[in-house]
Amino acid sequence: MSSLSRLFAALVTISLLGAACANQGAATTAGGSSTVEEVNEGGTPAEEAKPQVQFQKIEAPEGFSVMFPGNPAPQRGEVAIPGGKVTTAAWTINDPGGVLYSISTADYPEKVVAANPASAFLNEGKNGLVNQLKGTVKAEEDITLQGYPGKSFTVSSDAGEVRARNFLVGPRLYTLLVLYNPSIGAPEADQFLTSLALNNPPPAITPAAPAATTTDGGTPATDAGTPATDAGTGTPATDAGTTPRR
Repeated sequence: MSSLSRLFAALVTISLLGAACANQGAATTAGGSSTVEEVNEGGTPAEEAKPQVQFQKIEAPEGFSVMFPGNPAPQRGEVAIPGGKVTTAAWTINDPGGVLYSISTADYPEKVVAANPASAFLNEGKNGLVNQLKGTVKAEEDITLQGYPGKSFTVSSDAGEVRARNFLVGPRLYTLLVLYNPSIGAPEADQFLTSLALNNPPPAITPAAPAATTTDGGTPATDAGTPATDAGTGTPATDAGTTPRR
């Protein structure tokens, strides 16, 4: 991937966290749940910070459904990258216990996806999140969703812990995140992270094969296809006009 497209893949995840943290702070100001930092400082006891979370199924016009603790309004936009533009959408919400949930989609130009392996897209979001949080990867594994490639990983940092999953579905990168205080935990995280369902997804995009090696003449270099023989004949050479000696 080009440097700009790699940067964008990382920024998608980072921007979601920024928006979610802003929502989290607003909820605290209004008398809602505590932030990760406040809980770490002894603000709200863990028992009081984990009320029952009610999930509901959200059907997105982008062609998927997911179980969410609420019905957040999506934020949509576009980002220009070399080779075209990326269309984005994100849904982010905090539950009453201060756990942050977020899902985003990033639709890349098909030619960009075809030019790179799926792992390049799956790893960029993870690496961007690690760098933003100045954290470390506690665990990761390759997973699939309805046959599409994905990655599951957990990032630990001083700002909190993140469990995440991302999937490359055709030209679209899905990213699901749960941010929480590890001393409190996020017992309902799996209910969200495992709930993504795709509606009529597109076929997977196969990366383009490397170009064949060429000769100076501009055509693929191959063998002539037949053993070398004397020009114009396919039989052993003999003296012209004579018969072999007995």
